[in-house]
Amino acid sequence: MPSDAGSAFQALVDIMARLRGPRGCPWDREQTLESLRGFVLEETHEVLDAIDRGDTGALRAEIGDLLFEGVFLAQICADEGRFTVADSLRSIAAKLIRRHPHIFDPDGRPLDTPGEVHRQWEQIKAQEQADAGERRSVLRGVLKTLPSLLRAHEIGTRVAAVGFDWATTTDVVDKIEEEVAELRSAVASEGPARSEEEMGDLLFSIANLARKLGIDSESALRKANEKFTKRFTALEERLHARGRSVHDATLEEMEAEWALVKETHTQAADGASPELHRPTSHPPDLPGPTTHPADLHGPTAKDEDH
Repeated sequence: MPSDAGSAFQALVDIMARLRGPRGCPWDREQTLESLRGFVLEETHEVLDAIDRGDTGALRAEIGDLLFEGVFLAQICADEGRFTVADSLRSIAAKLIRRHPHIFDPDGRPLDTPGEVHRQWEQIKAQEQADAGERRSVLRGVLKTLPSLLRAHEIGTRVAAVGFDWATTTDVVDKIEEEVAELRSAVASEGPARSEEEMGDLLFSIANLARKLGIDSESALRKANEKFTKRFTALEERLHARGRSVHDATLEEMEAEWALVKETHTQAADGASPELHRPTSHPPDLPGPTTHPADLHGPTAKDEDH
């Protein structure tokens, strides 16, 4: 398929420059970097939604909207004399070439696996930081504002790149069982603060299991949320068809309808469905302790190396 991306991108840049120009659009002219934050976030989520729905038509449009936000931000900076969108493009192009020496450097060492590529990327990044006189830190630059599951995934990925990781997925499952046991103890007798801490440890471990399995935990949870939403909406519709409402139905009635919905509701993705979240008056049953104690979040086999 022939590409005319260069001319199409330049057309977008020219449109943005005109919108921000002296005789441009009043709304576009008054925008700032800060005022566009919400739009950037919204367009990012719309791209993710199109991906999750498998809607390539929508994805084509949403990618354009997201690119527009990037061009908009760069135009504001160009208007202020900081940099242009061309500077941004040159920056990312140079970074990709630097960090893929196995592709672009004739003397680069061939790499065969994604893991090798990621380790090399992190090593080159650390060297660039050192050359710039910056403190070398594996977790430097992991944004605190990232969604928490995504941040846990990124933290785990970065420390794994330097060898600080569980050896197998089974080791992570053992860690999850250990955290569940600690959560059981906290819920039973240690109060809300400790329960919150142990719940965080459990979620962190689960996010790292997803990473080890090659699953994007943020995306997986989005899909689970959507699946549950669709099924509960279907449950409401079934009750409404019988002249009933979730507000006056008993738990037993809702569970019966849920079972029917779960059996008949078609899903785009096959997998285990989220169970009906039942209100209880007692702590949920949690697995007992395991024989795999380990330091918080850390791998068991390599602790002495760190």
